[in-house]
Amino acid sequence: MNMFIIIMLGLICSICIFILVIQRKQLDQILEVLEAAKNGENRKVFIKDNGIVSKIAFEINGLISIHNQELSEQKRLEQVNKELLTSLSHDVRTPITSLLGYLDAIESGIVSGDERDKYIQIARKKAYDLRRLVDSLFDWFKIDSKELILILNDTDICELTKEIVIDWLPALEQKGITPKIEIPDDEWIVELDISAYKRIVSNLIQNALEHSSCNHINVVLKKNDGIISIVVKDDGIGIAKDKLPHIFERLYKGDMSRSRQSSGLGLSIVKELTKMHGGRIIAKSELAEYTEFNIELPIYKR
Repeated sequence: MNMFIIIMLGLICSICIFILVIQRKQLDQILEVLEAAKNGENRKVFIKDNGIVSKIAFEINGLISIHNQELSEQKRLEQVNKELLTSLSHDVRTPITSLLGYLDAIESGIVSGDERDKYIQIARKKAYDLRRLVDSLFDWFKIDSKELILILNDTDICELTKEIVIDWLPALEQKGITPKIEIPDDEWIVELDISAYKRIVSNLIQNALEHSSCNHINVVLKKNDGIISIVVKDDGIGIAKDKLPHIFERLYKGDMSRSRQSSGLGLSIVKELTKMHGGRIIAKSELAEYTEFNIELPIYKR
């Protein structure tokens, strides 16, 4: 009987030692994977049993996966921000160089009379182009850093939209673009951040004015089933179907013929501000026919 107990104890000890050796190997594997993860390598722990070490390995694999996703996103954002700064440095430098050229010509007296007045008008336009570019940059960084907080107020969207379009009439007339406005005289109350809404509509009108080569712009307000739609449509050159899904991406400029004086931020700002209002934006286009942006916002109900 004593011999049997000794044998059993020896067997149990052997099993325990065997388990400890296996668990030591498993822990060494976990440690190796963690060291690799610290060095940026994407590896996983593979343990077959269903014990506590296996559960720990499963949780570690989950943490490593999250870490790798966050690391990948961080690298992507760093690259995007690098591209943004590179693009904007070029976009800012171009109007500044041009502006200084016109101002230097005026200052040195190279031009005079009507030509001098023309140079002043061009310099003024370049200054406004530069201001719009800087405004877009500040808007985007506020949105991207989550620092932009909307101040929502009950607002008559019909009256506000009319005011925005009226502000754009001189620019449209200068470009020879005929506006067609279909905005009801009714009072439609929506919770809006007035400044952000002005930016949304203005960016869409500016996009059509500068890049579509259109003759007409339609601005339409309509409502249906608790949704108000703001439609901005032009009869310009349109956007190719393979490029349409990308137009709201940051820095996307499409082909170079549509990217003059463009930061590639305007439409991405429109999309983000629309989302912050609880709405969505839909784009449709046909080459050489039209481009249409439809913003849908929920109606505020008293």
